[in-house]
Amino acid sequence: MRILNTVFGAAMALALVGAVPAAAKELKVGLGNEPSAIDPHYHNLGPNSAVASSIFDALINQDEKQRLMPGLATSWKPLDDTTWEFKLRKGVKYHDGSDFNADDVLASFERVPNVPNSPSSFATFTKGKTFTKVDDYTIHVKTAAPHPLTPNDLSQIWIVSDKVAATASTADFNSGKAAIGTGPFKFVEWVPNDRLILERNNAYWGDKPEWTKVSIQPIKSGPARVAALLAGDVDFIDAVPTTDIPRLKGDGDLSLSQGPSNRVIYLHLDHDRDDSPFVKAKDGGSIKNPLKDLRVRKAISKAINRDAIVERVMEGVAVPAGQLLPEGFFGVSPNLNPEPYDPKGAQALLAEAGVPDGFKLTIHGPNDRYINDAKIAEAIAQMLTRIGIETSVETLPKAVYFKRASRGGPDGSPEFSFVLVGWGAGTGEASSPLKALTHTYDKSKGLGTTNRGRYSNAALDTIIEQALATVDDDKRKGLLQKATEMAIGDLAVIPLHYQVNTWAARKGIKYTARTDERTAYAGVHSGM
Repeated sequence: MRILNTVFGAAMALALVGAVPAAAKELKVGLGNEPSAIDPHYHNLGPNSAVASSIFDALINQDEKQRLMPGLATSWKPLDDTTWEFKLRKGVKYHDGSDFNADDVLASFERVPNVPNSPSSFATFTKGKTFTKVDDYTIHVKTAAPHPLTPNDLSQIWIVSDKVAATASTADFNSGKAAIGTGPFKFVEWVPNDRLILERNNAYWGDKPEWTKVSIQPIKSGPARVAALLAGDVDFIDAVPTTDIPRLKGDGDLSLSQGPSNRVIYLHLDHDRDDSPFVKAKDGGSIKNPLKDLRVRKAISKAINRDAIVERVMEGVAVPAGQLLPEGFFGVSPNLNPEPYDPKGAQALLAEAGVPDGFKLTIHGPNDRYINDAKIAEAIAQMLTRIGIETSVETLPKAVYFKRASRGGPDGSPEFSFVLVGWGAGTGEASSPLKALTHTYDKSKGLGTTNRGRYSNAALDTIIEQALATVDDDKRKGLLQKATEMAIGDLAVIPLHYQVNTWAARKGIKYTARTDERTAYAGVHSGM
């Protein structure tokens, strides 16, 4: 097994560290999706992790292609099949001047599974692990079974001080009272739907940011975001609308950064309830949930014209999906391709399943989270309606949508029957979506934490858990591929497409596109 050490960390530091500019420099940002909280342990959501990466640090960082790099840990290695040792970075200061040490790491990991009302918990990365302090700058992580992805998991958890972890609420982070990290920027102010202000941490242990101040303005409307950039009101925007990309590419006063992401846009269906709340018979009466029938799920998949969505809705800036991660990521199956568009085949499957005339269905989705998310939901509704599944659309702001989709039903169950969502593999490999989206929901194990369809397949669970405990890379890859093929074969989720992300900036500002979609403000450079 590969052991990462301080030599690699030193090389990265030499490559990255540059002089801090003397003159004050402000970066003004137009952000398409602001976080739902500043609390780094509240919501496993891309915009939250993007902001957290500027204020806080993880033990292990990821570069733009999600390769692991030293962070607050300078090295890590397995001591045996179930024990990992992490050596921590000395001399690191929090924004309030206090010292970082092993107590903070243990307190952060203890806090993660206990954050109240988390819509999508980070506990999936900490469950099954026991954290022990060896000394102030050494910790051991023990797992019940071999878990080779321990470093990948811990790259997803942001570290706060033990004092903060013991007492701080999500509201304390959001107000700034507890938003004290070791990251490249300090928190100054957050007014939701208005502004987020960060300032450079001049005592940062790593590469000092170029910008002394970052002023982030949430601009949910894509055209308004582009207009703000063209008017000079902001210097840099993310989530460039697909319709504007050709025009902006031809503007000599602007520069674009574009690259494929690890995010799959997919559909989750109600696999659990016999009486699903948003599935009705054609006359509006009750019907036994047809989504539990694989033939109906296949019919839905065949009815979706992925090429048309990519070309017409996404303006060609996306890739049709046949599984949970695009080509090139660890654990991707070579045997899966996007489902071909086949409306006649879809209608035949509905007839075979005993619903030849179809039924009524509501698709729920966000309208301010993914690229063209509301338009995608509308396109799918039209396609399903054509085969007899009369589909209506309800889209909601993400702050409302995710809470209801995750726990808006009775006893905290998922509320909706048929949802449009996206998943970015934070660990950069296939176990991330498999264990979060397709494993049976098991809060105690931190598995199935974002399984909003409550899909359950004991055989699939076994293979996923075997993969998570397999040290040999080739064997683990084979298990992940097998699990992916099983999950897609049973349509635990229905993949639609992979996002391609685009950033735009005024001339002279450069940014390297990241597969994790993060807008990392320390990685924005003026080229000076």
